[in-house]
Amino acid sequence: MLSSSSTTVKNLPLKRRLCFLLKLVCFVSSVLIFCEFLIYYVVIFQCRWPNVKGGAHVSEEETSASVLKAIILADTHLLGEIKGHWLDKLRREWQMERSFQTALWLLQPDIVFILGDVFDEGKWSSPQAWADDVRRFQKMFKHSVFTELVVVAGNHDIGFHYEMTTYKVNRFEKVFNFTSGKLITRKGINFVLVNSVAMEGDGCAVCRTSEAKLVALSHKLNCSQQKLNHSNRRCSDVEKLPASEPILLQHYPLYRKSDAECTGEDSAPPEEKNIPFKEKYDVLSQEASQKLLWWFQPRLILSGHTHSACEVLHAGKIPEISVPSFSWRNRNNPSFIMGSITPTDFSLQKCFLPFESRVFTIYCAAGALLVILVLAHVQLLTPPFYFAQRLISKHKAV
Repeated sequence: MLSSSSTTVKNLPLKRRLCFLLKLVCFVSSVLIFCEFLIYYVVIFQCRWPNVKGGAHVSEEETSASVLKAIILADTHLLGEIKGHWLDKLRREWQMERSFQTALWLLQPDIVFILGDVFDEGKWSSPQAWADDVRRFQKMFKHSVFTELVVVAGNHDIGFHYEMTTYKVNRFEKVFNFTSGKLITRKGINFVLVNSVAMEGDGCAVCRTSEAKLVALSHKLNCSQQKLNHSNRRCSDVEKLPASEPILLQHYPLYRKSDAECTGEDSAPPEEKNIPFKEKYDVLSQEASQKLLWWFQPRLILSGHTHSACEVLHAGKIPEISVPSFSWRNRNNPSFIMGSITPTDFSLQKCFLPFESRVFTIYCAAGALLVILVLAHVQLLTPPFYFAQRLISKHKAV
């Protein structure tokens, strides 16, 4: 009997230590699960599709069926084998994968557009490195058959104009089924995909082919928006497309002097806003920009490249939205655009992703609490309530 009691007393500290260790494991696991998984659901759940105007005679169900729900993001910059550290690569790709998959599950978009610079080193990657990058991209951005994924070429995918070759363009087109001047029509809405790297205007082989396709597509779209009459013979044999003003999707923004007029919490930092943009490097040239506006008379332009948000008006009436980077490597507050689009109207809403600084703050707070708990458990730190309890007991003794 005494032996049994002695054993129980000896095992009590061990049981307490195991119980405390189990509590620590549960605490650490809970923090990790929240910061690396649940936080994406908490943040993206707050995003809502914007409402788009419908006619008074159109029912809510008909309006919902005619609206195309589109997610637009840009500049994922998947790190390559040359500049990408394995830990940085692992962290950034996990963040983007969780954000994208969570957004698909919660928001159920019809289509997703990625506006270029999918890869960081596509402009110089070897065939083996390219294949590895593509494999990782397809894993991160996998999607169901009910969601379409459309990708536009950026300068980091095929190189700046001086680095761009037919080989690099062809391997990108083969993977993503992309060609400059390609028209995508969904629910009567026309989207024009532009290889903005090929809008150099110097007559290079890729540039000539790209511009020829854009001019031919421009003719089709313009004819489709005109009423056929006897005097309009140039359009008599042209394939008719939906008479909806197109939306341009490209990587480079149209020409603007700088980001000085851009506002919002995800616009460029104040120290960068007044830095003049270089034509054909930061933005398209004035000539190329005027060509695209003249050819298509678009109702909306969506672009990337700058990694920061901006909204500008061209010719006083055509809005262009620069979509900020989707990667935490480029921004503390990445985001994507949610668009509700019809053949005649559109409405856009920004959905911010978890701020990395806030996630870091949660980890720091959890780490500090963990240290306090461990020190208190080994009695190197007297918890406040123990100290108060001792004062009370001394007061009673007196």
